Amino acid sequence: MVEELVSSIPSPSNRRRLVNDSYDQPKPISSIETIDQERLKSGIEEFDRVLGGGAVPGSVILIGGDPGIGKSTLLLQVLDRLTQNYGKTLYVSGEESARQIKLRASRLGIESSDLHVLCETDIEAIEVHIDKLSPKIVVVDSIQTMQRSDIDSIPGNITQVRESSMALTSIAKSRNIPIFIVGHITKEGSIAGPKVMEHIVDTVLYMEGDSYHVYRILRAVKNRFGSTNEIGVFEMRDSGLVEITNPSEMLLSERKENISGSVVVSIMEGTRPILLELQALVSPAYFGVPQRTANGIDRNRLALLLAVLDKRAGFRIQNSDVFVNVVGGMQAEEPGIDLGVMVALISNHKDKPVDPKTVVIGEVGLGGEVRAVSQAEKRIKESARLGFKRAIISHYNVRGLNIKEDIEVVGVQMVKDALNILL
Repeated sequence: MVEELVSSIPSPSNRRRLVNDSYDQPKPISSIETIDQERLKSGIEEFDRVLGGGAVPGSVILIGGDPGIGKSTLLLQVLDRLTQNYGKTLYVSGEESARQIKLRASRLGIESSDLHVLCETDIEAIEVHIDKLSPKIVVVDSIQTMQRSDIDSIPGNITQVRESSMALTSIAKSRNIPIFIVGHITKEGSIAGPKVMEHIVDTVLYMEGDSYHVYRILRAVKNRFGSTNEIGVFEMRDSGLVEITNPSEMLLSERKENISGSVVVSIMEGTRPILLELQALVSPAYFGVPQRTANGIDRNRLALLLAVLDKRAGFRIQNSDVFVNVVGGMQAEEPGIDLGVMVALISNHKDKPVDPKTVVIGEVGLGGEVRAVSQAEKRIKESARLGFKRAIISHYNVRGLNIKEDIEVVGVQMVKDALNILL
């Protein structure tokens, strides 16, 4: 139960007078003029791509993620770039002191005199400082520490988070400046974080990754000014987050050739094709119940593919321990990796390596048929650019392809066909 403050309600006649005097009136949509606003670009391509080309003036962008994943580091780097391009910026911190921020800035090589730091948690005071400084961009870190003095509840409370978010949104719209808000989430991804304010802000970005990998994925889950299918890939280093402009090369850099159970697949993240290495291991089950372990793919999807292999392709590995891993800590959720998973499983089961210069692309149906995937041409061209010589895809995708690169495209109808070609 959360206590809410209730203000006095005006009489019906007063409400009608307020609507007539103080509010916008309805107008035909054909009479509304639109203005193309120039986006503010940070120069960090991976970050700007996720936003849809840069930050829109007056927009509110929420960046969520687990504590310590790199949100503050990334935004400090972005703010430094924006300061160089557009002038004064303001970094508002409710968690760290100015000295702590200075230490991080020194580690990142940030020394700009136009990047201002304010340690404050009161929204009204922050608004006053914004009016005095007139910054081009503002960062608020984090929303869980912000509070409004007219609300009698502690910072981090759902009411405080929601009302503070609405106040910051009003500041951004009225002054036509973009505001970046940091929002921490719990391990369950709930309570006083992004979940209660996603409908308020214009853009919601999530930073994904874990402490076991150096790579971070910035993903848009809501964007009123761009696509929600784009991702940005970064590597965490001592000098901060470094953008990875070609994730495919990075993810395949440590791949060992001529190892059974290793297959390269292609996924689409927005408009960008990314090549990943899938590894599979099939071993005898020494205990009663066979193990099913999947890292980077859906475990239920793995169970489905094993059933199709058993029923449609005649490979009896249901009673074996099965392990599937997407190298690099990436998440491959699209069905276009189905055929690659099945080829990797049988490759390891037979202990026969797959040609290292072959990429496997295709969705698999319950009948064992290989179905078409979207944007196959982009996937094949990216594969050719990285030196692959053959692509196994659905025969439906072969129609209408315009591939001038030096790569052989082989269309298959059934899973059995692909297995016969590759193994």
